[in-house]
Amino acid sequence: QVQLVESGGGLVQAGDSLRLSCAASGRRFDTYGAAWFRQTPGTEREFVAAINWNGGSTYYADSLKGRFTISRDNARNTVYLEMNSLKPEDTALYYCAARLLGDERSNRNHYIYWGQGTQVTVSS
Repeated sequence: QVQLVESGGGLVQAGDSLRLSCAASGRRFDTYGAAWFRQTPGTEREFVAAINWNGGSTYYADSLKGRFTISRDNARNTVYLEMNSLKPEDTALYYCAARLLGDERSNRNHYIYWGQGTQVTVSS
């Protein structure tokens, strides 16, 4: 069993940066792929970025490439999401997910473990 706790969200202005953290507890987290998703009220959870077990492979939603960077530190059991040049449309509840089953890294239904989310609000 793995528990995920996100942190780092907050209220920022357009153009600012934020770094989200996802701290994991439990065994074998360093063997799992992980990802970030986000969701706004009334919409489906949207894929943001994914990273493989050792950080050697990353994958991003096309619309976010160049502004967001996913990384991990397995010594700290933590996955990060660096977000730059934030826009009001980035406002959402951001979720961390881990343990990918299968190859579809952007498919929210293929992740076993989820955190409770951290709110990011970007004002214009």
